[in-house]
Amino acid sequence: MISMSNYFQIGKIVAAFGLEGELVLTHQTGSSRPLRHVEVLFLEEKKGSFIPYFITATREKGPREVLIKLEGITDRESARKLLSRKVYLEEKEFRQQVSADSPLAYLGFQVQDNRSGILGEIAEIVEMPGQWLAKVYEKGHELLIPLNEETLQKVDHKQAMLYVDLPDGLLDIYRK
Repeated sequence: MISMSNYFQIGKIVAAFGLEGELVLTHQTGSSRPLRHVEVLFLEEKKGSFIPYFITATREKGPREVLIKLEGITDRESARKLLSRKVYLEEKEFRQQVSADSPLAYLGFQVQDNRSGILGEIAEIVEMPGQWLAKVYEKGHELLIPLNEETLQKVDHKQAMLYVDLPDGLLDIYRK
């Protein structure tokens, strides 16, 4: 089993494409050429369990989609078995692939609120209509921190820190 702390989610397999086993990966990397120079990616078999797959070919399908061909996946049926799987990269490759202005670049950053101080490390970024949420774990409690114009005050890439100003009472919902 591979530790999630060294691997970061970039997207999800959403469809099989054609008859030769190609897959459609939707990604949030913000990159115009996703997976360039990446040789292996990891698919989540079950929560916290990853299987490496070697990439044999990629081609762009749209701004947030890429067609990928994986070693050993040679037909539509074997491709369909991988549908809905989350896709991860090792941290080093993840940092090379993700654009600095993509919310995914905040994975691993600490979150500091104006009133509550440091809340914890961003474990996941969740896309919602109209905004992004940062999933942070504080003393075993899952916190969903909205990242929008009202809450996000500053991003310090050098210190890997997000500064937020959360509405009064928001954290109380999670801490009870």
